[in-house]
Amino acid sequence: MMPKFIATHEVDDVAHWLASTKLEEIFGNVAKNITRFVEPGGANRVALYADVTDMEAFDAANKSDANAAAMKEAGVRPDTLVVYMES
Repeated sequence: MMPKFIATHEVDDVAHWLASTKLEEIFGNVAKNITRFVEPGGANRVALYADVTDMEAFDAANKSDANAAAMKEAGVRPDTLVVYMES
């Protein structure tokens, strides 16, 4: 069974975050069904869902400099990041 992953966080600009392709570039080989969610009403809170296909590779990608740069480019506010894994 593939672990399911949800992450919530705030972004500077929702439209810019939605338009960024960096997420799929970094995690596309280690997760599938990557889905983005936005909070209705114009808030800057967003969420991601993914089925992780390779947890070890996913962890490495998540801790990579490329991911840190992608988060910065997409306007992610890292101090608001909350991660959930299916138990």
